[in-house]
Amino acid sequence: MKYAKNILETIGNTPLVQLNSVTKEIDALVLAKVETFNPGNSIKDRMALKMIEDAEADGRLKPGGTIIEGTSGNTGMGLALAAIIKGYKCIFVISDKQSKEKMDILRAVGAEVIVCPTNVEPDDPRSYYSVSKRLGEETPNSWYVNQYDNPSNAMAHYEQTGPEIWEQTEGKITHFVVGVGTGGTISGTAKYLKEKNPNIKIWGIDTYGSVFKKYHETGVFDENEIYPYITEGIGEDILPKNVDFSLIDGFTKVTDKDAAVYTRKIAKEEGIFVGNSAGSAIKGLLQLKDEFKKEDVIVVLFHDHGSRYVGKMFNDDWMRDRGFLEEEVTTAEDLIKSHIDKPLITVQTEELVSHAIERMRDFKISQIPVRDANGFVGSVDESALLRSYLEDKNIADKPIKEVMGAKYAEVKLNASIDEVSKLISKENQAVLVALENGKHHIITKYDVISAIG
Repeated sequence: MKYAKNILETIGNTPLVQLNSVTKEIDALVLAKVETFNPGNSIKDRMALKMIEDAEADGRLKPGGTIIEGTSGNTGMGLALAAIIKGYKCIFVISDKQSKEKMDILRAVGAEVIVCPTNVEPDDPRSYYSVSKRLGEETPNSWYVNQYDNPSNAMAHYEQTGPEIWEQTEGKITHFVVGVGTGGTISGTAKYLKEKNPNIKIWGIDTYGSVFKKYHETGVFDENEIYPYITEGIGEDILPKNVDFSLIDGFTKVTDKDAAVYTRKIAKEEGIFVGNSAGSAIKGLLQLKDEFKKEDVIVVLFHDHGSRYVGKMFNDDWMRDRGFLEEEVTTAEDLIKSHIDKPLITVQTEELVSHAIERMRDFKISQIPVRDANGFVGSVDESALLRSYLEDKNIADKPIKEVMGAKYAEVKLNASIDEVSKLISKENQAVLVALENGKHHIITKYDVISAIG
């Protein structure tokens, strides 16, 4: 009989799948190493088990101990599966930008999950690096994994991922393309492949807000490159010891929007339901298309499963809120589609300026049309109000009609985006749209910019 003695024996030996649609711009053979076939649905199962076994072997992890780690979710899942089989407890520290699905999955497999803010410096005591390190020091009989600097991370891929890809391609691989986070996957796999054939090119996929690409090209760790980003699982604001830059031939950066859009494309065009870093990898691959020849064999690695992103990249509302949904915007109706159900906020000519200010604050808006008994007669803009306030501190108690600007231009629902944008200027910050039911809605400069972006 053929069976695994426990779930850990099913890790590895994931398939290579030819990509046909999302990579049609590239003449070469493109093969995806689909790591979702691991039991924890990600490549991190490989290094999680390796790190635990190595820590057991040298006494860092003792029977009945607690495993502590800062994770974007996937390493935590791999560690949790191994902990279940081996009898350990887990405490995972995760940043608040990670999907709710990842947090729920970690709790489902028995882990304690602590959520930390994303937008803080790595050495800030609130960061997930700092919190996980502190817990490792304070918790009795615990082991702090530190996947970023733990050499067992890269060694797992040197021992498993690299050899699998070499054997599956019969040594014909010419390029390896993969997102870079902790650095273990790219460094371990690259070390093995380059030992087999030094001519194999290794390309890292980075994201905007991360330091990897510039550091690789210049040796400069530029803090100005660091800012919050949405893409999960790749990029860093630190330099993990597991990133061996000498093994990497180059990096390309992919935007949050492109990563999200291509994550969805992989599912819809290839039938492969994978996560956010896979979208980054495919867009990065397309950006590198001039590097490839027809006879090349490119392996691109898909880290994790799409189920961890159903509330994010696979959710139309989430995509639309960030301007990521590729909807054709050509008319005024398209511009107001996402908020047409919200009522138009207005003020009356005889109301006080303080009422308009209060409404702006409550509804988080910058422009308000002004009405009287006969219809629209003017407008109020926050920057104009501020200027008026600086000139006269008593302005809050004056009626709107004394400070209002010109009334907004009015367009029909089928007005083109060009017509609308021409009407919006420094003096005229918004346009009113006449709806079919006799009511009106508003288009602001922000709406137009979001549509263009």
